[in-house]
Amino acid sequence: MADPSSYRPKPGQIPDSPGVYKFRDEHRRVIYVGKAKNLRQRVANYFQDLANLHPRTRTMVTTAASVEWTVVSTEVEALQLEYSWIKEFDPRFNVKYRDDKSYPYLAVTLNEEFPRVQVMRGAKKKGVRYFGPYGHAWAIRETVDLMLRVFPVRTCSAGVFKNAARTGRPCLLGYIGKCSAPCVGRVTPEEHRELAEDFCDFMAGRTGTYIRRLEKDMMQAAEEMEYERAARLRDDAEALKRAMEKSAVVLADATDADLIAVAEDELEAALQIFHVRGGRVRGQRGWVTDKVEAVDTSGLVEHALQQLYGEERGDAVPKEVLVPALPEDPEAVSQWLADRRGSQVSLRIPQRGDKKDLMATVQRNAQQALGLHKTKRASDLTTRSRALEEIAEALGLDTAPLRIECYDISHLQGDDVVASMVVFEDGLARKSEYRRFQIKGFEGQDDVRSMHEVIGRRFKRYLQDKERTGEWEEAQEAAPGAPGSASVHASATGPASMGPAATDPAATGQATAGPAATGQAAAVPAATGPAATGPVPAPELTAASPDDEPEPREDDGRPKRFAYPPQLVVVDGGQPQVAAARRALDELGIDDIAVCGLAKRLEEVWLPDDDDPVVLPRSSEGLYLLQRVRDEAHRFAITYQRAKRAKRIRSSPLDDVTGLGETRKQALIKHFGSVKKLRQATIDEICEVPGIGRRTAESVVAALATTAPAAPAVNTATGEIIEEDDGGSS
Repeated sequence: MADPSSYRPKPGQIPDSPGVYKFRDEHRRVIYVGKAKNLRQRVANYFQDLANLHPRTRTMVTTAASVEWTVVSTEVEALQLEYSWIKEFDPRFNVKYRDDKSYPYLAVTLNEEFPRVQVMRGAKKKGVRYFGPYGHAWAIRETVDLMLRVFPVRTCSAGVFKNAARTGRPCLLGYIGKCSAPCVGRVTPEEHRELAEDFCDFMAGRTGTYIRRLEKDMMQAAEEMEYERAARLRDDAEALKRAMEKSAVVLADATDADLIAVAEDELEAALQIFHVRGGRVRGQRGWVTDKVEAVDTSGLVEHALQQLYGEERGDAVPKEVLVPALPEDPEAVSQWLADRRGSQVSLRIPQRGDKKDLMATVQRNAQQALGLHKTKRASDLTTRSRALEEIAEALGLDTAPLRIECYDISHLQGDDVVASMVVFEDGLARKSEYRRFQIKGFEGQDDVRSMHEVIGRRFKRYLQDKERTGEWEEAQEAAPGAPGSASVHASATGPASMGPAATDPAATGQATAGPAATGQAAAVPAATGPAATGPVPAPELTAASPDDEPEPREDDGRPKRFAYPPQLVVVDGGQPQVAAARRALDELGIDDIAVCGLAKRLEEVWLPDDDDPVVLPRSSEGLYLLQRVRDEAHRFAITYQRAKRAKRIRSSPLDDVTGLGETRKQALIKHFGSVKKLRQATIDEICEVPGIGRRTAESVVAALATTAPAAPAVNTATGEIIEEDDGGSS
């Protein structure tokens, strides 16, 4: 636990201008980002008596090892920079809303030659027009089915579209009038795009124009006694009205607005958003977050606005945003929203009328969502804390293991041996830091040796990062009497310690305060090459596999590969695997990371050098957490192992032919029917295949000659030999 006074900036060092600040931990990882109108006043608040700080703020400042800031010219710039940094660094102490489910959107792919209407989930793509989100995918499909009568836009996949174009026959929707069949040329690309744009206009709320046009055409057809056409137009108008009726009118003035409501308690907050377009509710969305920082309702609203509109442009940002409480600086936030929309945005609290009534409805939804979430989690925050404390007590650790890494080995009878590393932080899976390994130091089945190799490779990378960033030398200076120690101490983060890449704070508006800046620790330049000294040099990764992650990025606060040490290493196995993991750490001089193993049969916890296991009660939350970590590592390992095995099984001798791509490979198989028949062909016969030259044909013959034919497949029921006919492998 760091003392905030060790990195407190000097009086007068912080400017009183608007800006954004970030706290870093001892590993230079950004853990909190904030903004302020006056940097001097805001940052100074973090360095008051710890007893006066909110418990979450106290945890943050004692976890941090340095603070930095960047000066900007306006509060709007500060808001934009804060959002960019939160997105880039993913700080652990910032509020981050997470969707309680993946909401479906109605999407129109305007970035394609023939736009397609479909249901989409997940991250938004450039060039795609989105409507929603909707509560259920079936609600989207019902709406689309009604609207295709009037706007017969393509809905088929790329494969179906290409197949119809190849055969010259449209799909069923083309025959029943619910698709304009651009695949067979019934409409031009320009005409089809116009249909798609009309579809988007209608979904955006401009409904009256199309209904009036259909009714006018219907009356004209009736006057001309074209009764069948008039009946069809009447049905089209009714279909559009039914599609509109699926969204009830909630605001009579046809307003475009988003209504945001927050329900919160001391630990968590739930947020609900109603998207109103043209006076109708077009979508609903819900988020839940842990209150990892001291924040009130206005702060939660500001975080929500940043995450909701940070990637949006144009009409995706509505004219009105109605909230339960205004942010700390409503003018700056309103200007930020207006910049993203391209026109004025009204950010306010509804006071009366329909909008206030609708806000009350949104608020009730938020309260219900929070109640449901807490019921599902069953006091999960308390449970996680208790689990970590139980693990620390059972294993004799000084502190709760906030970061746990678990390793598992997977293979099939000694083939395709792989390993997995999963990471849990604060009792929750952190999937972005999962890693996987190929075992290449030897061949065959040896779980103990495999575990030793994986642990060694992972922590060699960790030591390399320490050496590269200068933490190695600082650790030696801080503890000269502890050779081989891999303990990480708070790094100096003043300008002198940032290496040759550091810039002049006066020129860039950036400044750094840390132990070096306050004169409490000597600044050590970042290492730029292999260390020449030190009891345990970081070895090169001679055994690294292609699946190990690339070299870590520069020391900029972004998450790095293998850069952060765990407090606890868990291995899937018993005493032999634990001993192998401990031996790998000892060989690297790492003695401050605890190791244990969880054996599957009796769920016993094994410690190094202990002849008897630690037996946790079956009802123990600590045991339950260890089981979750172990099972996740097993799942991740076996998934990777199966993928490798499937890739190997699908391999073909043609894969070894240099310059033979997938297209020409398929052309060969299609021409000859199978690899077996291709093996019997001559060079001249192979040259007859379009796109295959004589040199390529000679390479194919040579490659097939060096590989033995596979043993024939046998039908186990009849004893018949199954002829090879698919050409997929030999």
